[in-house]
Formats: sequence, structure tokens, C-alpha cells
Amino acid sequence: MSADTVSASTVTDRVDREDPGDDHDATDRHDTGGAPYWRFAAMIATSMTAMFALTYANSYRLADVRWSETRFYMTFVMGAAMAVIMLGFMLGMYRNRRVNALIVAGSIVVFSVALWLVRSQTTVGDESYMRAMIPHHSIAILTSSRADFDDLRVRDLATAIIDAQKREIEEMNWLLDDIAENGPASTRADADARPVPEFGPRDDDD
Repeated sequence: MSADTVSASTVTDRVDREDPGDDHDATDRHDTGGAPYWRFAAMIATSMTAMFALTYANSYRLADVRWSETRFYMTFVMGAAMAVIMLGFMLGMYRNRRVNALIVAGSIVVFSVALWLVRSQTTVGDESYMRAMIPHHSIAILTSSRADFDDLRVRDLATAIIDAQKREIEEMNWLLDDIAENGPASTRADADARPVPEFGPRDDDD
């Protein structure tokens, strides 16, 4: 090997060590590609699914779990907020400003629409209202029956809440079945002809 060849090789190695710009450019191109954003979307979607399921974790009975539109909409409220917060903490990993701006703008729209649906209840009717209220009542039963009370008046209040919530769950289950079979009682005459039965204490072991 000639001296000129060795010298050229040494200079090339020195330049590569001192100016690794090409490697940085390649890294930047990788970081701003689509794959990290697809992973980000999958992470948000997975988290939202888990959050929705976990909202039922404090139900008193598995039998009280029902589909709830309000919980579904709240999942999007939380997911949209989480997307903006997580993106803000991980901007070093997500460097495409245009995509980042679209994520923030989209999250604001989703947050606003979902929050409006939660607060307006515009899509909630008779059956969807009761399906949402059954797990809500079930949570009240759980907290009222498991809390450690010192004041007897609070204990009496909790007992009354338990009895009322159990009775109302039975009433809502009956109404759901009746409406599914006979349709809504939209007039007072229909309501009087199909009164809600009187329900006694519910067996918690069923």
C-alpha cells in the first residue's frame, strides 16, 4: 500500500469522526418518519381501551356492568388530553412539527366534541340512561358497603343509600326488559297500565 493511499484513508477517517452529520441526518429522517407516530397512536388507543374497561372496576357486581355512552365519551376526553400531554413530554422523539400540530389540533377537536356530548347528554335516551345508571348505582353500593364508618348517622345514611340503589337497579333492569318487549310508555295512560313493580331487598349473593 502506497503512502498516498494510507494518508488519504487517515484523512477520511478523521473527517468521519469530526463531522458525523450524515449519521445525524439519517437519524433525523428516521425520527420524523411515520413509524413512531403509528406507535404513538397505538399507545393512545390501547390506553383509552384500558381506561374505559377500568372505569367498571369498582362496580359492586359483575352483573351490574352495562354499556355507558357517557363513560365512552369520557374515554375520548381523557384520551385527547393524554395525547397532548404525552406528546409534550416526548417532543424529542416526535420531531415532525406538522404532524405534531395536527395531533394537537385533532386532540382539541376530539376533546371539545366529547366533552360537549358528556355534558349535553344529547345522545342519551331512556335505555342508554338506565344502562349507564346501573353501574353508577353499583359503585355507590360498593363504597357505601365497604367504607369504615365511625359515626352511626353516616352508617345509617350509607345503609339507606345501599337499599335505595339496590331497589333502583332492580327497577331499571325491569324497565329495560319492559321497554324492549313493549316499547316506551310515552303517555300517562301507558305508564299507569304498566307500573313498575315494588322490589324488595336484593340478594347480594346472586
